[in-house]
Order: sequence, then structure tokens, then C-alpha cells
Amino acid sequence: AVYCKFHYKTNQGIKNLSADKAAKLAASDPDYAIRDLFEAIEKGNFPSWSLSIQVMTFKEAEEYKCNPFDATKIWSEKDFPLMPVGQLILNRNPVNYFAEVEQLAFGPSNMPPGIEPSSDKLLQGRLFSYPDAQRYRIGPNWQQLPINWPLTAKVANYQRDGPMSLFDNQGNAPNYYPNSYSGPVSDPKALEHKYKVSGDVTRYNSADDDNFSQVQEYYMHELKDDERQRLCQNIANSLQHAEPFIQERALKNFKAVHSDYEARIRALLPLFNGQKRTQKT
Repeated sequence: AVYCKFHYKTNQGIKNLSADKAAKLAASDPDYAIRDLFEAIEKGNFPSWSLSIQVMTFKEAEEYKCNPFDATKIWSEKDFPLMPVGQLILNRNPVNYFAEVEQLAFGPSNMPPGIEPSSDKLLQGRLFSYPDAQRYRIGPNWQQLPINWPLTAKVANYQRDGPMSLFDNQGNAPNYYPNSYSGPVSDPKALEHKYKVSGDVTRYNSADDDNFSQVQEYYMHELKDDERQRLCQNIANSLQHAEPFIQERALKNFKAVHSDYEARIRALLPLFNGQKRTQKT
């Protein structure tokens, strides 16, 4: 077994709205983005995303320079190159939006055999919280809706009853295990991978993790100068609402990334703070 990180990267290129234009569109044309998607598909201009994976061995995970399961960190593509897998293509619009979109229920716990969850804390929390959210939002039998039902596999489990149960409710099959009536049993081929663990179990303080190196690399080498300026403007626009001492604490974090990052935001804050005072008066 190995650890994998999945990447879907757009084949359409990346374009961003300015904050001002996005705010105006949100007020005047809130369906702007979904209409653009719908019309592109209707015209046969199907949007697509390329799927790639990065692969890391258990030993590499133990020795890597940062916690590979920290959702705020990336795996360097220099250390773990992207391996192409396939494409995701949206090739039709829904016939009935409610049936195919509103009732659509995703959950990371729906995994095919061969793919298992890592110890990523964010993922671990979502394994149970997503299905819980679907039970609350749609109902206990949300998996029986056509949009969420398996295309080919026959469902054989011990889940029964509840409001809006569809089909035959698995007939007269037993709803307890073990039983003497040939009820379903676990498939050994679908069992989780067995692995060893060692070390002490304790609370881990992540306050001394390196939370700045990757951000600095992104800020200085991935972003263009105009993109840096827009980023700082957006941050200052939000940070203006915080108390001055909170602003200073935030600026200290930005300075730990790069002095230019902190300087730009610091220079912008008085402008936004002035706007806020004018609005109040």
C-alpha cells in the first residue's frame, strides 16, 4: 500500500474575477457562474479536468519534511511528481435539477475497494460527518435515491426500514448478523489494508510546525506581482474589520512569510480603515 494525493486540474485555464466585480455580480447576476457552465455544456463545449495522483510510500511519509496529512501543506511536485490517470468530463446537463443535483449526496466514505482513507484528520472527520449531513438533509434512505444508487452492484446489507424506503426493502432477508439464512457477509477482497503502528500516543502540539516556508514559496515564486497586490488588497479588505491589536497579530504572521507581504497589507490597511470610518459617519 502507498499514500496517494488526488489532483483534479482544470483544462479550461484559470481566470479570476476581481473582488469588486464579483461583489457586483453576486448582487446583480447570482446565476452568472452556473449559467456559464450550463450554456457551455449545451453548446457541446464540455468542461474537463485532468486527474493526476502523487504517490508517497509509508517510509517516505515518516521521513518527509512536513506532516503529509496536514491539509494546509502540499507535497512538492519535485519530490513526488504528478502521475496522469485520466479525465473528468461534464458531458450533459441535468434533466431535472432537483432530482439530479439537489438530491445528489457526496461522501468521502463511499470508496471503491482498493482506495482507503489516510490518517488525515480533516478526512477522518468527514468520513462520518458527511453521511450524517445527508441523513439530516435528505433522509435516512438517501442512498436509495436513483442519483445515489449503485449503477450495477446489488445492495446487500443489514440496513432496513425508515421513512421513504424505496424498492422492496431487501424483502424478507434477515436484518441481523450473524444469521442462519445466508445473509450477506464481508467480502475478504474488500478488507482494509493491514499495517503496523508504533510509538507513543499523546497530544501533539503543532504550534512549532513550519507554517511559512511553503507560503513564501507560493507568494514569491508562483504569484505574479499584480496577483500579489490583489491578494493583499483582498486580505486588507477583510482584516479592516478586526480590532487593531488583532490586525497587528495577523501582520506578524504575514511578515513571517515575507517582509513584502506584510508591508503591502500594512500600507493598504489605513485606506480601508479610512473607508470604514467614512461609512460609519
